[in-house]
This record gives sequence, structure tokens and C-alpha cells, in this order.
Amino acid sequence: MKVYLLGRNFAHIHNVLEQKGFDFSESPEQADLLIPHGGDGALLGADHDFPDKVKFPVRDAETAPLCPLHTLEKQIDLLAAGKLSLHRLPRLSGTANGKTLKALNDVFIHNCNHVMAMRYKVWIDRELYGHEIVGDGVGVSTIHGSTAYYRSITHSTFRTGIGLAFSNSTELVNHIVLPEQTQITVRILRGPCEMVADNSPDRIYMKEGDEAHIIQTQEKAEILGLDIFMCPECRMLRHSLRNSTQFA
Repeated sequence: MKVYLLGRNFAHIHNVLEQKGFDFSESPEQADLLIPHGGDGALLGADHDFPDKVKFPVRDAETAPLCPLHTLEKQIDLLAAGKLSLHRLPRLSGTANGKTLKALNDVFIHNCNHVMAMRYKVWIDRELYGHEIVGDGVGVSTIHGSTAYYRSITHSTFRTGIGLAFSNSTELVNHIVLPEQTQITVRILRGPCEMVADNSPDRIYMKEGDEAHIIQTQEKAEILGLDIFMCPECRMLRHSLRNSTQFA
């Protein structure tokens, strides 16, 4: 199996992979497996750039300590033995003005002018949900993305469907979890705004009267070892390290 590393701080993981007998590809396109080395952003960036490639995300131990069950060496051993679980994550698609963005986590529309709220309407499967909403943004999240920006807005997560979240809206409008096949339509009443997807640098600018359509697609991102990458014990270690550093 030929692998290709993406991210940074490759010295240790490169040595471990070499010791375990892995070959290295000269380019990501020719690799059998991409290994994003870093954090959540490394995985999202790799999926944005190479959506058709299988990925095995590994956290950088220099910035994100790993629990005893998931040391780098143990993870590579599981990879070599073919014992990593394969996860297929759905993607979202956001389309406006003839352009489309794809996302593993979420698609959001934000106000471009940070001192002026955006105004917009929202339809859920062509049924009007918000006649005129004033706020900083609106977005749709996958199950995977529900633990990220969606959670920071709603203080909740979900396990089925897609989530619709409203950022700092002045009206009383409820966040809602919808069936996977739902189409969300957003019409801008006052802009300018921009639609973004995950941490991609790509964006679609929107003005008054523009509409965006957001759905969950049939596409799946294939990720190896996602359960290890999202390990609660490893996460607790990261949080404790940050807290100790903050108050040192």
C-alpha cells in the first residue's frame, strides 16, 4: 500500500510508517491512502482537495496528545493489519449563483458586513419556515458536523438527519433536525453575504434576491479509523492540556 502524508510535523509518523513497511507515493493522486496528519481541519482540507480518496486521519501528538490505547504506533499497527473500521460519511452540497460547495461538516451563509445583520427567508422543502429572519448566519450540518460549529450555536448534537441552525437571530426561531432528504432554501433579503463550506477557502458571494439550495448528497467520504480519531479519552487529554497551559 502506498500512502501520502498531508499536514505537518511528519518526522515521527514518517519514520513509524517506514518501519512498518509502508511505501510512500510521490503524489496524492497516485496514493492508495491519504493520511491527513493534524486535527479536524487537516481531515476537512484533505476531503475538500481529494474527495475521491480514502483517508486515514491521524492527530498530531505534538499538539493533540493521544490516549494509551491510541498511540501512533498502535494506530499504524491496526492499519497494517487491516483492522481499522471504515466509515462512510455523507456530504452536503450548497448551490447558489451557478456554483456549488461540498462539505463534510456544514454549509453556512454569513453576513459579509460584520456590523450589519443579514436578513433572509428560509424554506424547508418549499414550505416557508422563516418569513424574515435577522441574524449573523444560517447553516446546515451533517451528523459528523453536529459536534462542531452546529454544537457551538445550538448547544446540542444529533445522530440522524441534518441540522438547521440559526446564528444570533433576533427572532425566536428554533434550530431543527430534519430528515436527510430535506432541501433547505435560503433567500437573501439584505446582504451582502457569503456561503462557505467547512474550512474551505472557496466561497460564494450572495446579494439581495439570491437563493441558495442546501441538500445532503448521495456522495460518501470514506474514512478509516474515525472512531479512533474522535476518541473521547484522547479529547479529554487535549482539553486538560489546554486548561493546564491556559492557567499555568
